[in-house]
Amino acid sequence: MKRPRWRIGGGVVLDPGEGTLMMGVVNATPDSFSDGGRFLSLERAVARGLRLWEQGAHLVDVGGESTRPGAREVEEGEELRRVAGVVERLAAAGVPVSINTSKPKVAERCIEAGAAVVNDVAALEADGMAGLCASAGVGVVLMHMRGNPRTMQRDPFYDDVVGEVRGYLRYRVEAAAAAGVGRRAIAVDPGIGFGKTIDHNLALLAGLPGLAAEGAPVLVGASRKAFLGALTGRSVEDRDGITAVSSGICAMYGASIVRVHDIPATRDALALADAIVRADGRK
Repeated sequence: MKRPRWRIGGGVVLDPGEGTLMMGVVNATPDSFSDGGRFLSLERAVARGLRLWEQGAHLVDVGGESTRPGAREVEEGEELRRVAGVVERLAAAGVPVSINTSKPKVAERCIEAGAAVVNDVAALEADGMAGLCASAGVGVVLMHMRGNPRTMQRDPFYDDVVGEVRGYLRYRVEAAAAAGVGRRAIAVDPGIGFGKTIDHNLALLAGLPGLAAEGAPVLVGASRKAFLGALTGRSVEDRDGITAVSSGICAMYGASIVRVHDIPATRDALALADAIVRADGRK
């Protein structure tokens, strides 16, 4: 199955048919589960984003509010203080930037600063968010999350996790399109680790072909997450290898974009996975 192109801001079209897209991560936060505090300053966050771009990331995702389990909500002004300058500097350097936020005011300011994508763990549910993205002509990522970061891992339960996640994302795609967001601008994310157990995460990864068949580019963000540690016994700082493996598997199962902390290892895994998919005639 041919993976659809993704139109983001500035008229840019990204084509996963030429190779699975890599979204590099810049956490401008003090408390992210993987690297909280390392890139909190403007200079370090910008340097990190530029490094990811130089290593081969197709776009860089900048976030100023941790969404790890149990994370506290960050005030709008503080989130803006953390991310606006980073987005502006990276965009000015020619880096395609995604702003990772659920707050319309943060998204608006970052779009003004040059962000080409709004990556929203709340799938544009906040009042005005979908209309803002539609009028700005940016790309969007709609993610599934059960609850919120403070509550999502409190005994999550589904009758059919794959069907329920697919149904929710289908609903949010239609809502975004009804608000004026172009369908070619919409990507979807099953929300690995966001209100899911290990078994839920594995079922969703196995179900990626069905989600991809819905027609929107599929983004998977499994990088360094707890379920990978539970499966391998590896600590957070030692999960880039298994992340690369999972990225390759996701690409073979239909994912168009992987969101990762480590680009070089992922790039190598995707080179192999994409070559196998091409040889199999599915791309």
